[in-house]
Amino acid sequence: MNKFEQLGLQAEIVNAVNDMGFEAPSEVQEQAIPILLDQETDLVALAQTGTGKTAAFGFPLIQKININSKKTQGLILSPTRELCLQITNELKNYAKYLPQLNVVAIYGGASISDQERQIKRGAQIIVATPGRMKDMVGRRMIDISEIDYCILDEADEMLNMGFYEDITDILSHTPKEKKTWLFSATMPKEVASIAKKFMSNPVEITVGTKNEGAKNVSHEYYVSPGRDRYQALKRLADANPDIFSVIFCRTKRDTQKVAEKLIEDGYSAAAIHGDLSQNQRDLVMKSFRTRQIQMLVATDVAARGIDVDDITHVINYQLPDEIETYTHRSGRTGRAGKSGVSMVIVSKSEVRKIKSIERIIKQSFEQKDIPSGEEICQVQLFHLANDIKDTKINHEIDKFLPQLEEILQDFSKEELIKKFFSVEFTRFHNYYKDATDLNAKAQNDSFSDDDNSTRYFINIGAKDGFDWMSLKDFLKEHLDLGRDGVSRVDVKDSFSFFNTETSEKDKVLAAFENYQHEGRSVNVEITKNTGGGRKSKGRKGGGGGRRRNDFQNKNSGGGRKSPRRENSDSKGGSRKSNIKSSINRRKRKK
Repeated sequence: MNKFEQLGLQAEIVNAVNDMGFEAPSEVQEQAIPILLDQETDLVALAQTGTGKTAAFGFPLIQKININSKKTQGLILSPTRELCLQITNELKNYAKYLPQLNVVAIYGGASISDQERQIKRGAQIIVATPGRMKDMVGRRMIDISEIDYCILDEADEMLNMGFYEDITDILSHTPKEKKTWLFSATMPKEVASIAKKFMSNPVEITVGTKNEGAKNVSHEYYVSPGRDRYQALKRLADANPDIFSVIFCRTKRDTQKVAEKLIEDGYSAAAIHGDLSQNQRDLVMKSFRTRQIQMLVATDVAARGIDVDDITHVINYQLPDEIETYTHRSGRTGRAGKSGVSMVIVSKSEVRKIKSIERIIKQSFEQKDIPSGEEICQVQLFHLANDIKDTKINHEIDKFLPQLEEILQDFSKEELIKKFFSVEFTRFHNYYKDATDLNAKAQNDSFSDDDNSTRYFINIGAKDGFDWMSLKDFLKEHLDLGRDGVSRVDVKDSFSFFNTETSEKDKVLAAFENYQHEGRSVNVEITKNTGGGRKSKGRKGGGGGRRRNDFQNKNSGGGRKSPRRENSDSKGGSRKSNIKSSINRRKRKK
């Protein structure tokens, strides 16, 4: 008997599973599927991204749907358009042998009238993003008053993106007797509050430990001088020639800036962030999936729902504001049982944050040195040798062999090897021969790790009813700085800290001039607090100075071209050799 059939799945689904090549259920599928098939219960399932959660709820949902009725029976909410479409396509594949089943995707950026027509033709299952779903329910384009099942997928991500009110509004239009299945990678208090408010005695299953990182992802950190962060990033990329990665930055501005620098230096890179149109975003993601782009630079918000196989590395160019976000970042690699690497670039002052992350993900980081120029040259040399070794011979050149042999007849085998590899090796050698030792420089680093960011003290905190998320929303709305405008929010009992870009400094201070919150004067001032007492300048305000939380305190197979300049002493061009280019072109075609 098929292992999926042993879980209680019907023959039509098992046949589809066999067609897709699934051999054995994942741990979350083994735990969730029998419960959801055998019981009419609410469920909270905690498991990392990439562990097969879609099938864990998708298989039971399809089996429970009455395909002879066209009314909407199941609603799945997911955080992004990409994830919405991904879930829809997977459910259609699972229901390959159930042609009467209709699954419709509802998301922003597409024609709302077209989506309404699809719903009216009969959609037993709707997969939707919260914003578009709330809009269509409000316009009475969709009736979810008789659904039997509601699934909240990536619940923590949806709440972290600010969809709490949308979700509560949508759920208010659903029947109380429905069953709710909540799937999440982490369990922050906001997710727990949703479960408490909308679920009744849910069964809880956990794969691993709450907030724990994936077991097959190794975690490394590299200490870099704050001003040399980008140089450290390039060295990590050059030391891993086959890298296929997502690079995370905190803000849209940093994301765009890093991507532009990488492209200028000859790397196959692109940025994805909230300022891109949906069409631009789709083109970037298509290029990344087909590996025309080797390094995707992203904000946390823009990366939600990215589901691309075989990502080898996640690089944290900057640490996120919240620990739970790191768990999501690292979960982009090491998927479907494969191994992956999560790298973190930190300044000397940020090293303490690593311990905070380790406690949460229950895994250890390995501190590694930033690769030296000599190490990178050696890696690149042997990578080229292995590429040549594995290259399939094109016998079209056989007819030219006599002429080639005549040209090269005066050289020994050793000389030919040296000349051949010098074509590529010399570029890297010239570039890195005078490169600075970034590891030694990091130990003496006295510069701030974020020259473009300013940190503020504000005299409101938990006693005023704020947590980090609600204070961040309050600040973004009051300051009108946009989704990424406020970062590194750290809420204490009677005061808090937050960051904005330095260019917004005057705007921030002016916005809180003579400002009152619920009858209380709110004071904001610039601070240089790094964990101890407050050292500030600007307008005077309420006191503070207790030690802050360690973590929230601060703050394509396309191949790459050879790097350009790392510093004024380095030399080297950016054009790749024809040999390397042809090898990579062949790899893309495969």
